[in-house]
Amino acid sequence: MKSHMSKFMTRTHTGFLAATVAAALAVTVTGPSTPAAASPAPRVHFVAHLDISGGQRPENITLEPGGSAVVTFAYSRQIARIGPSGKVRILATLPEPPAGSTTPALSSPFLGGIVRAHDGTLYFLYATGSSDLTGLWRLRPGGTPQRIAALPAAGLPNGLAIDLHERRLYIADSVLGTVWRVPVSGGTPTRWSTAPELAADGFLGANGIKIHRGEVWVSNLDKGTVLRIPVTRHGQAGPVETRASGLINIDDFDFTGQGDTLLAAINADNEVALVRPGGRHKVVLTGADGLENPTSLAVRGTTAYIASGAYFTDHDPNLLAARITPGK
Repeated sequence: MKSHMSKFMTRTHTGFLAATVAAALAVTVTGPSTPAAASPAPRVHFVAHLDISGGQRPENITLEPGGSAVVTFAYSRQIARIGPSGKVRILATLPEPPAGSTTPALSSPFLGGIVRAHDGTLYFLYATGSSDLTGLWRLRPGGTPQRIAALPAAGLPNGLAIDLHERRLYIADSVLGTVWRVPVSGGTPTRWSTAPELAADGFLGANGIKIHRGEVWVSNLDKGTVLRIPVTRHGQAGPVETRASGLINIDDFDFTGQGDTLLAAINADNEVALVRPGGRHKVVLTGADGLENPTSLAVRGTTAYIASGAYFTDHDPNLLAARITPGK
């Protein structure tokens, strides 16, 4: 997520890739093997180097069965497919907002979270500061984008998660500190949770969101936390539990397996952190491995795909892949 505040400007780090992390997760980046003596870390496998001059700054990512990734280009209002070879194909461009519209917190129109249903339908979030465009959108294969749920123009719908079993979508609003719930068919959103833990603390609050083992997990960028919200037997939001803290500038995250171990994208700091079930965390990827303000990541099997928007580095937005051992 791009910040317009100086406190989020990226700082210089001595990057490293951890040679060994806890037994729960071992991260080694894909690419040609090299003797250990030649380099302290394996080389990164870049799936794609994107066109910064064309506005190709990926904000969120979802994976397709054939090995492609679909991303939102946040500020160019585009949905794009990135193939395994790195080829980029634009699937749709969202309408430009009316003159004078100002997106809360960001000013510019913003394409956020994206998820994919089994039938190939894409759901994604668009924020413009205008009531006619802000909300949840859908793109069916071969179709055109259609808004299926309006959300408040005063908010910033950012993270998106899909519960395929319950056929519901959950939306993290970074400005209003709210988790919204909408049926996959669309309609009127339900204000599912407004817990204080979701609120911003100066810039953006609730950010990334995932459905994991029937519960809703949310990151809070300003507060540096990962939250777990149980879904009660009646479908309501249960008490919020803070599962990790000290992750300031956390954007998106994803789980490495069936357990609660996760990887978190730390945007402004050019880092990916491994977060263990007890909340302890350790940096495992940095700018030295190719990260440029990572915005989102998605795990499939033994591979984590990490998208970098280069919001602060302003150099090389990209998509890279890392081989992992699924956590328990």
